[in-house]
Amino acid sequence: MCTLEKRGNIYILTLTGDDDHRLNPTLLDSISGAVHRVRSETTTPSALITTAHGKYFSNGYDLAWSQSDPDRHILMSTKLRLLVRDLISLPMPTIAAVSGHAAAGGFILAQAHDYVLMRKDRGFLYMSEMDIKLVVPDWFVKLLKNKIGSPAAIRDVLLRADKVTAEVAVAKGIIHSAHDSAEETVKAAVRLAEELVMRKWDGHVYGCNRKVVFADVLAAMNFDETVEDVAGANILSSRI
Repeated sequence: MCTLEKRGNIYILTLTGDDDHRLNPTLLDSISGAVHRVRSETTTPSALITTAHGKYFSNGYDLAWSQSDPDRHILMSTKLRLLVRDLISLPMPTIAAVSGHAAAGGFILAQAHDYVLMRKDRGFLYMSEMDIKLVVPDWFVKLLKNKIGSPAAIRDVLLRADKVTAEVAVAKGIIHSAHDSAEETVKAAVRLAEELVMRKWDGHVYGCNRKVVFADVLAAMNFDETVEDVAGANILSSRI
């Protein structure tokens, strides 16, 4: 689950508990509900920070939950796509304060924010699909290509499944900055949020411009070929 705290014009959304924050429908609905609340309450220039308690920022999809029924994987994909779409259209700057490991869908959730800050004393970013024999959705790839400028860094993340620490991630242009601890990461995120709020940008314009920047990601999110493959295989097996 998650909590939402408001400090002036800054919202801090925190994934709570000491587990690995697997992205199942319950957690995704909780995050989406908090984002909707932020959207509904905002009347002045604001910013959103997303962070987490415990060892993990998020360890990605709850694959153990979805193994028994392909429809569950489809549901998870649909809910994550809706959440990322909401973040892209949110009328304010967004910051992920990555307080621990962020893997696969958890990495994607972080990268769906405008800025990614990360602790350097513990944790890594990791697209695990090569290691666990899963095909990466096209919209994942398009989002990462929009956020990571170096083709070599994209290769290392997607095709080598590198576990990238904060300092390496800064050097490769994957994240905005690295900090000494989880607490320092959140403090840095608050300072950045305060700077962005001081710009007094029009939230509607900000959200619209972000949607233009990520137009190819938004288009790709209309379809997730990996879950279509799962559904197709399920239909085929039912006919045999």
